[in-house]
Amino acid sequence: MQISVVIPLFNEADSLPELVQWIDRVMQENNFTYEVIMVDDGSDDDSWAVIEKLRVQYQYLKGIRFQRNYGKSAALNEGFKAAQGEIVVTMDADLQDSPDEIPEFYDMITNQGFHLVSGWKKKRYDNTFTKNIPSKIYNAVARRSSGIILHDFNCGIKAYQLKVVKSIEVFGEMHRYIPILAKWAGFKKIGEKVVVHQARKYGTTKFGWERFVNGFLDLMTIQFLSKFGKKPMQFFGLIGTLFFLIGFGSVGYITISKFLQPETSITNKPAFYIALTSMLIGVQLFLAGFIAELINRNAADRNSYLISEKLGW
Repeated sequence: MQISVVIPLFNEADSLPELVQWIDRVMQENNFTYEVIMVDDGSDDDSWAVIEKLRVQYQYLKGIRFQRNYGKSAALNEGFKAAQGEIVVTMDADLQDSPDEIPEFYDMITNQGFHLVSGWKKKRYDNTFTKNIPSKIYNAVARRSSGIILHDFNCGIKAYQLKVVKSIEVFGEMHRYIPILAKWAGFKKIGEKVVVHQARKYGTTKFGWERFVNGFLDLMTIQFLSKFGKKPMQFFGLIGTLFFLIGFGSVGYITISKFLQPETSITNKPAFYIALTSMLIGVQLFLAGFIAELINRNAADRNSYLISEKLGW
């Protein structure tokens, strides 16, 4: 099989028939062997019923239905686990991503040797203040901190070699930074393609201002995990040791000054309490490092989701 198209969705019943028909037309025109995997992230509209009806007409269509809403990262992760095509393409279900882009993505992966190609919505039809400006800001921060030159880390339409999606784990809200996860896993040939961004035809956007804050928090998390995820003691232990030594040195200095000036009370000096606090913080950070090491070595599967139904397997 050449292509797997993974589509996470939440309350997109109106757009699904048109999207599936569009994908089918593009695939037939290019003689691709393919599958479409739709992951219903706990929709409370008729999305799953629509998928079931479409399955009767389109046998390449497969579906995964979550028991409840887990988020886009969870949906993508399950879709990646199920994908079997040589190339995996992700796209949103709201018709703002065009399936007509798929052949060029396929060419860039198979013939140009990219591990991952991300779309770039150079011209956007989103709200300037709630989506465009925040997106530009945290994309700039992501570029600078990761060293990956992409204009749109969070673009829904991307293409991957199959081994890339099988080598990464997308959890929490990390779907925004899949290129960073891929680079962390050793897939460094990451490209970009300008894509057509279409105005939303059905429904409303699922994202608000909170994703602006979450985006930066997720970036901090991914940067920490990329450097210290497998060795948290090196981070907590180093800082904890530094705090402890500063506190211990300060206590030593205060103790010596007591011998030199016996009339001075140690407990009347603010520096004494600051030194003790520093030592306590140091010990706590050191213990946090040990606990993080234990958790890291014995962590259960973070991506365990309740799936109510599967279709096409």
